[in-house]
Amino acid sequence: MRFLWATPFVLWLLLASAFAQPAYDLVIKGGKVVDPHTGIDAVRDIAIRDHKIAAVERNISEGKALKSINAHGLIVTPGLVDIHTHVYAGTGLKLAYDGDNSVYPDGFTFRSCVTTVADAGSSGWRNFPDFKDRIIDRARTRVFAFLNIVGGGMAGKIPEQNVDDMDAAAAAAEVKKYPELIVGIKTAHYEAPDWTAVDRAEQAGTTAQVPVMVDFGVFRPERPYEELVTTKLRPGDISTHMYIDYIHMLDSNGEVSSYLFDARKRGVVFDVGHGGGSFVFAHAVPAVKQGFVPDSISTDLHVGSMNAGMKDMTNVMSKFLNLGMSLEDVILRSTWNPANEIKHPDLGELSVGSPADVAVLRVEKGKFGFVDSLGGRLEGRRKLECELTVRNGVVVWDLNGISRPDWTVTGTFNPTPQWDGTLPAKR
Repeated sequence: MRFLWATPFVLWLLLASAFAQPAYDLVIKGGKVVDPHTGIDAVRDIAIRDHKIAAVERNISEGKALKSINAHGLIVTPGLVDIHTHVYAGTGLKLAYDGDNSVYPDGFTFRSCVTTVADAGSSGWRNFPDFKDRIIDRARTRVFAFLNIVGGGMAGKIPEQNVDDMDAAAAAAEVKKYPELIVGIKTAHYEAPDWTAVDRAEQAGTTAQVPVMVDFGVFRPERPYEELVTTKLRPGDISTHMYIDYIHMLDSNGEVSSYLFDARKRGVVFDVGHGGGSFVFAHAVPAVKQGFVPDSISTDLHVGSMNAGMKDMTNVMSKFLNLGMSLEDVILRSTWNPANEIKHPDLGELSVGSPADVAVLRVEKGKFGFVDSLGGRLEGRRKLECELTVRNGVVVWDLNGISRPDWTVTGTFNPTPQWDGTLPAKR
């Protein structure tokens, strides 16, 4: 009788197991996980459930996941964080004074393993709501913004010189209105010999309690760069375009000027901001060799830069890899560091419970060429390639189809898509 009683129970357990949901939505197996925040630098499996990192372990069974991806031989990192981009597209925005130069984020982020960007001042306090409505709210990329101190943003050379449109109170009020999206204040391209743009940006940043990012504009001896980073900028403020040609970086002996190390000690953040005209090997090569490395690696993504020497985030990262920085340091400065610079320590890391933004990179070995803003070429032996990008738990870029089954087992054409392209509410 006991056997007869147990038989239906066993059958029930078998049926329950057969119809039980897998423990994880996605498992990325066998890649070398490099996560500077948690200190992991080893082969690990990463499991994702409900759009969050659910486990990081030595071995997670493929049977526990709806989908398993083989990442053996690849580098698995947090989704890359690019804090200097221009993605307020379709507005007639004159970023380089010669027409609309911004890009729509999703077309240029995922393919370079970037899951989070900050737009660096394309919009100001007057047009940020339009930027939010047309771009930020509709992008699958996570988009933050540095708000331009000029109310109209980067509307061209002449509007960006209008000190009457540099309203610190209005800018600070806009930051407080959208604290979940606006991460700082930006000033850029100011050509006058005075400090008005910087001073008003600093006033807004202090009032709103956010960092200020400075693109120092055109060189003027009346306002030297040394004074900017040793006196004007507060701890946590960001000097972007750190390897631009006109900065007084090297002394007559080719040594990095001591004031730069002093500025870093007092908390000033130095960001790459490569751009189309803001990165030269003549500064970057000796500076990196002497220990003046970036706090954060960023692209200054726009139409001009992506079609010139900058290209994309992985290309900029590769430059520093070939200048002698370790892979771990390059990843740190492309994930955890920039996330903290914009006060988002919830990003740029892979601890359990964090958003499931993951980059899978391949380190290619061979002979490659890298170009700076003056057209100078550096030959390198290693290059990073974005193999796969996961944003919010969903595969959004797959260069070689490693997340897909072989075509021989996919069956006949099904006009009903498995995934409709939508994502849950962004975080």
